[in-house]
Amino acid sequence: IFIFSLALLAFTLLFIVNRFLSDRETTTQTTDEYPLLTSDKNLTGEEQDQLNIDVRLLLAEKCYKCHNSTKHKAALILDTRDGIFEGGENGPVITPGHSDQSEMIRRVTLSSRNEDAMPPEGDRLTREEVALLSLWIDEGAHWADTTLKLFREAPLTLNKPELPSSSRIDNPIDIWVNKYFEDQNIKWPVTIDDRSFIRKVYLDIIGRLPSGKITLDFTRNADPDKYQKVVDQLLSDPQNYTVHWLSYWNDLLRNDYTGTGFITGGRKQITEWLFQALFENQPYREMVRNLVNPDSLSEGFIKGIQWRGVVNASQRTELQAAQNVSQSLLGINLKCASCHNSFVNNVQLDQAYAFANVFADSSLEVFQCDKPTGRYTNTAFLYPELGPITGDSVNDRLSSLSDIMTASKNGRLYRTIVNRYWDRLMGRGLIATVDDMDQIPWNQDLLDWLAADFIEKNTDLKYLIKLITTSKTYRLQPVDLSPEEINKHDFIFHGPLLRRITAEQFMDAFTDFIYPFYSGVHFTQDAPEGNPEWIWHREIELDREVLPKPGIRYFRKKFNLEKINEISQVQIIVTADSSFQLFLNDQKICSGNDLRTINKLKIDKALIKNKNCLSIQARNDGKIANPAGILLTLKISYEDHDEFIVSDKSWITTNAEPEENWHLFNYLDTSWVRAKSYGKIGFWGHFVDFHFDHQDRQDARAALHAADPLSLALGRPTRENVTTKRSDESTLLQAMMLSNDELLSENIRRGAMVIKNNPGEFNEKIDHLFLNLLGRPVEKKELELFQEFTSQSQEYLWEDIIWSIIMLPEFHLI
Repeated sequence: IFIFSLALLAFTLLFIVNRFLSDRETTTQTTDEYPLLTSDKNLTGEEQDQLNIDVRLLLAEKCYKCHNSTKHKAALILDTRDGIFEGGENGPVITPGHSDQSEMIRRVTLSSRNEDAMPPEGDRLTREEVALLSLWIDEGAHWADTTLKLFREAPLTLNKPELPSSSRIDNPIDIWVNKYFEDQNIKWPVTIDDRSFIRKVYLDIIGRLPSGKITLDFTRNADPDKYQKVVDQLLSDPQNYTVHWLSYWNDLLRNDYTGTGFITGGRKQITEWLFQALFENQPYREMVRNLVNPDSLSEGFIKGIQWRGVVNASQRTELQAAQNVSQSLLGINLKCASCHNSFVNNVQLDQAYAFANVFADSSLEVFQCDKPTGRYTNTAFLYPELGPITGDSVNDRLSSLSDIMTASKNGRLYRTIVNRYWDRLMGRGLIATVDDMDQIPWNQDLLDWLAADFIEKNTDLKYLIKLITTSKTYRLQPVDLSPEEINKHDFIFHGPLLRRITAEQFMDAFTDFIYPFYSGVHFTQDAPEGNPEWIWHREIELDREVLPKPGIRYFRKKFNLEKINEISQVQIIVTADSSFQLFLNDQKICSGNDLRTINKLKIDKALIKNKNCLSIQARNDGKIANPAGILLTLKISYEDHDEFIVSDKSWITTNAEPEENWHLFNYLDTSWVRAKSYGKIGFWGHFVDFHFDHQDRQDARAALHAADPLSLALGRPTRENVTTKRSDESTLLQAMMLSNDELLSENIRRGAMVIKNNPGEFNEKIDHLFLNLLGRPVEKKELELFQEFTSQSQEYLWEDIIWSIIMLPEFHLI
């Protein structure tokens, strides 16, 4: 009761403080966004127009959500001149010439505790915003020509600025940043040490930590060109580079391995195409062409997700295509304009539908806020000045679109990707909001130069990465800023932002230096020999398939061998979820009770001429229904070829306990049924150790694995929507998952067992972990702390050591 009372008191105090701060907002927060407020002269006609535009932008941000042409609470419409002058059901909201008599001003200055206060949710208006509204009303509430655009639009054209002269700086980025620092009267900040750089650049380019040896060798290397050399080395590792950047592009293109839409065929992944495009370093221009004018491997991006059931008209697949192409490739939000005229940019509803028509078999009827209007639009690109979309068929229009979008005169396409990569490697884009490329960058010349240079270099993404990561700017000491400081309109650049490693980087670091986090992957270009499939007994309830219940199931596969004397070798590889016993004819071959342990063995005498039978007794553990499966390959090698017996739907199975001789070929199994195949991936993925030759094994990197609760908590998105930037904010859920996640705890336990059983002294093992995970030796005080607990169980000790290291901010931040 006492603890509960304290918690209630703390919550109450927090509530009071928040209310107090919110009430103070209208009187304490100031900005310098509105220079017209400081003018002591009569406003010119141009200034009157600008004042009205500023007011309408403010209303769009604060009020249009509830008071617009299609949603008018209290009969009040604020996005048109007539609406704002007529007022709502409570009367006029403004009295032109008299802000002190205007209901709008009264409402926005009320205490947030007052039920009449506006806006009722979200941030209150600042003192300067209230002053802006008051000035507009006092000046007569002038309404600018409706053809004027409320929001800034960045120019489409792209001209390469002349690089400032510099005799002592080589990297063009550093030349531009040097000029910027001079203009801002900023002294060049200090750079990070070599240990921090090698860790950062490894994570940024290939997503993996450098080993302790690599870190030590780099810090001891006196070669002044070592920074460029390590970047070249990392970029020349296509496998690791591709897998790492695959995560970023999967987020950006809404591509995933499992999830909404796949089961019903309403969604198609593009992983095979995307992996190959990154692996081959396909020019970005060609990637865009393949995305908007796709073949069968890349069409999943514009196909979108066919949602089940009744959905909003703005979610039909043609509009999804328009939205995703606009957001991912052009840095503009089309989602608002797919339902109504946008409140965040100048795009109108008809423009969104005109663009969606590119992807449609026939012209789409315009729906406004999910209601049909009976109106149709022509087909057009969002920026018609770049050229018309031509063609009668969808394929012809997509070809036309790909030409227009990738043309060099479409500077928006190239500024967008350059800004995205700068954001990814520096923590903040030259334009902070990477999906709103109409915002003003903190350095327009640098953005334009990078985009134009990118075009000149054949839109080579690796070149862009190299240019950024070999700059001194990239090596500046990271800056720790709040979200408010990061997104300030008058942001001043002092260096890269402090960033948190991604979910995938966390798992991969664990895999490389503690224990494999995953045993399988959901995408691979290296399928196991024989192509086995996961199988189990088909479970039926009420005429529908259900997940397997706990219990034992039995499986059989009969096969004939005629040339048994010509066999040179017989090998078998098998695993099961949850446990199994494997028999070949009347002999028990092996058993297992750990899904992640792949059983590999050679068979000498169990095979017989002609009639043979593989049989498995498998158990599904647990208390409720859950996934269960068997994966098996029997490889029979002859002098000139191999034959395979694999788990697939040709096996037969039963859930009834059979007679004793059920292992034998001649057993009467007519009542048994065909096994259910879960395919080559099933619930478990491709097991990377499921190979007869260990050299065929690939790493089970997290980017190739489907999302799980821990990776989702650490920021990996579900990818049902486009995600162009993950949050670096820490959350309570992350803390809880890092403390309690079942998979993480199990992997820590397994890793602790491996480290405990490895040869070497305690101090050496500790130092090895610190070097690999943190890039530095263990400090004396840290080692002494660990040594105090050496009397406890060694297994538990190593679990605690592992957990304490991977929870350090030093491990999570770059």
